[in-house]
Amino acid sequence: MRTEGSEILVFTIMNKDEYKTIQWFPGHMAKTRRQIKKSLPMVDAVCITLDARIPESSSNPELSDILANKPKIMLLCKSDIADMNITKEWVEYYKKKGIAALAVDCRTGKNVNSFLPAVRELLKEKIERNIEKGIAGKPLRIMVIGIPNTGKSSFINRMAGKNKAKVEDRPGVTRENAWFSIGDGFELLDTPGMLWPKFEDPEVGDKLAFIGSIKDDIIDIELLCVRLLKVMAEDYAENLKKRYDIDDFSDKQPYEILEMIGRKRGMLIKGGEVDTLRAANAIIDEYRAGMLGRISLERPPKVY
Repeated sequence: MRTEGSEILVFTIMNKDEYKTIQWFPGHMAKTRRQIKKSLPMVDAVCITLDARIPESSSNPELSDILANKPKIMLLCKSDIADMNITKEWVEYYKKKGIAALAVDCRTGKNVNSFLPAVRELLKEKIERNIEKGIAGKPLRIMVIGIPNTGKSSFINRMAGKNKAKVEDRPGVTRENAWFSIGDGFELLDTPGMLWPKFEDPEVGDKLAFIGSIKDDIIDIELLCVRLLKVMAEDYAENLKKRYDIDDFSDKQPYEILEMIGRKRGMLIKGGEVDTLRAANAIIDEYRAGMLGRISLERPPKVY
């Protein structure tokens, strides 16, 4: 464990095919938590952005206590690169729990137009009360919350119709709250991405690192890629074979698969050895961009 400024970094390096524990909680995220609590009375509802590939791991467990009974809607972003059928299961899972949920693709705008009707239904009683009070024109304010890199700013830009919210493929870009008018009597409050201080389950840290919610600078990318390949080989072997044009690797360890892919791509260094770091960076980048196909790493628990 080491501390850099206000950032708490924890990572335990183990064997190539084993877990490493990842923790990342920069000081500005603690500030974000305070900002959210302070701003909550000003909004009518909360929109929580999740990565559709890992809805559970990308859901900040601290929010349930912070938001209390505030109306909320779960937005499963990046649904275009998640398994379509599993995403449908997640939407149904939230609905069975009495929570509004919507799967969207902010890059193409698919299903984004369903957001405002869903919020109107969520705030139906609030809207009726405003009409009774003679303030039907009062804007409805929605706070947008999410961990880093779940598509929060892309969603706000799509709703606002212009590139106002800063969007970058790295965590921790948005640092301050900002209001955006999106028309039709709605305003969105953009908030910085916020993680939580400790990931109790090591797999959660891995999955958050897979999607880019944790700063790459603190991670051993080779070890992270080996962990991703282990998951892919178990559940999405055909995706790997198709993307990297490799045959059966059922008898290979994840690190050996990494070497196979690097050699196939011609990523060699002096002496003919595979540049595994270069190969690992390429695989992680391609996974994040959806180039490995529609992949979901989590299924919803059963709801009875």
